Amino acid sequence: MDLDAFFAEHPMGGTGPVMQEGFRSGFLTLVGRPNAGKSTLLNAIMGKKIAITSNTAQTTRHRFRAVLTREDCQLIIVDTPGLHKPQDVLGEELNTSALKALADVDVVAMLIDASKPVGTGDEWVARQVANAKAKKILVLSKSDKVDDAQLAAQRDAAWELADWDGMAVLSAQTGEGVQEFVEAAVSLMPEGPAWFPADMNTDQPIEVIVAEFIREKILRSFSDEVPHAIGVAVEEMSYHKKNDLHRIYAIIYVERDSQKGIIIGKGGSAIKRIGSEARVDLEQLLGSRVYLDLKVKVRKNWRRDATQIRRFGYGEGA
Repeated sequence: MDLDAFFAEHPMGGTGPVMQEGFRSGFLTLVGRPNAGKSTLLNAIMGKKIAITSNTAQTTRHRFRAVLTREDCQLIIVDTPGLHKPQDVLGEELNTSALKALADVDVVAMLIDASKPVGTGDEWVARQVANAKAKKILVLSKSDKVDDAQLAAQRDAAWELADWDGMAVLSAQTGEGVQEFVEAAVSLMPEGPAWFPADMNTDQPIEVIVAEFIREKILRSFSDEVPHAIGVAVEEMSYHKKNDLHRIYAIIYVERDSQKGIIIGKGGSAIKRIGSEARVDLEQLLGSRVYLDLKVKVRKNWRRDATQIRRFGYGEGA
């Protein structure tokens, strides 16, 4: 990790990180194909929802960092976009972001879905992981979906993909094996200081998390091309202490007028549903009542424009 660049991006007060004897700290990157379960695992490790999840490819568009602090260690966990064959500039940006997350970290964990045979996509990701200087953990995810015979066959096939420093079998949905994975990652970390305050869960601005929670509801409500064409930006956010109320004004961007109509729905029914579902999560996240104002705008072909993509903070714009 380039510490000069890191602290320029994340300034800290006082005299800087304090080293404690025996304390371990470092950066753990989660990589894998789309829907391998990276964001679900991150949430399970943190014990709360901070990253969105869905069955749609490109759900994760930010290189998302979460911070797990214990008395004996601090893990900075980097959730990355799923590595895939890109179909547009957005896909290329997301791949670039994920691959850059392999550099200058302490441990890389490659997730492979235990319920799907190891394929050429997994082989390609494993080759990228093999080139990383970090320690490497093979993670077979979604173990609750397979029987012992399937799991054994998957374990044998995945083990041949690279030279691994460890293996974990887990289900982020049930929690089985998650703590064992964390302990394996910690054991591979060097001794070092806590880089972040103990009460910090993520380095992402709250506006980014709010926008992602809104986008998640769209991903789960619509199919086909619409979810991929969605970008969400929070235009204004304020807290009114007297009423214990957060006011949030956000814009949902689409690429075509027809998509705008789908997101709004007949008589505004669809966007009302999106707002209601998002408000539930946002009130839990923020610990207050939420007033959420959503508008839909067309920004034609934004996924093919690197400048527009980075304005959303996606890929290397994160």
